[in-house]
Amino acid sequence: MDRRSLSQLFFFFFFFLLVSFPSLLLAQTTMPDVNIAIGGQPIVNSTEGVSSALKIVILLSVFSFVPALILTTTCFTRIVVVLGMTRTALGTQQAPPNMVLTGLALFLTASIMQPIMQEVYERGVAPYLDGQMSPEEAWREGSEPLRKFLVRHSREKDLALFLEISKSEFPESPDDVPFLVAVPSFVLSELNLAFQIGFLIALPFLVLDMVVSSVLTSMSMITLPPVVISLPLKLMLFVVVDGWHLLVGSLVQTYSVT
Repeated sequence: MDRRSLSQLFFFFFFFLLVSFPSLLLAQTTMPDVNIAIGGQPIVNSTEGVSSALKIVILLSVFSFVPALILTTTCFTRIVVVLGMTRTALGTQQAPPNMVLTGLALFLTASIMQPIMQEVYERGVAPYLDGQMSPEEAWREGSEPLRKFLVRHSREKDLALFLEISKSEFPESPDDVPFLVAVPSFVLSELNLAFQIGFLIALPFLVLDMVVSSVLTSMSMITLPPVVISLPLKLMLFVVVDGWHLLVGSLVQTYSVT
């Protein structure tokens, strides 16, 4: 995945944060006329100046929410949790480092989300930039592919839970699930599935640790830590089966199946 796809991922979330606040960013007539002066020299003496200054502040504030959106509305959470649990199961402490796992998860997220981002761009971003849609229409049309993705990968019990928490009416079809319900349901479902995958990955390494510990105990080598023997064996097993390749391929397939 090249830098262009990664930049599209950030631009995608930045655009929807921007158009989510059209009343704040585009309202020119509701700003008060403020006159700020220091030493007799006016700094901002027009409604347009105040509006432009506030827009910059709002845009910078909104941009800070982009990492949170990547965590909650993409497959990043499942991938990074599974990669972290795999490292824990291997017992390699900080190898690979957190930055490596996070970078790999980010690029895998960009690869998996690319078709959805492309559809969002064609339905919402491009018409908005061409002046064919208002911000509200662009948000409604552009967020639909993402909402469908979230609902498709959410469990029914999680959707029902957050519908009950938000006191929303139960929709007749998945197409009627509110966006604010789909997001937390998706995150909860992703965490549940990530821990299931992590358990399946950790299970064979746990068995190997138990076998090594039993062998050392039977040989009266209780002073030798089992991890000294089991760690090289686990690394050898993981390398022989090409573990990272299988793990990444399986994670990608979990999103292509449904």
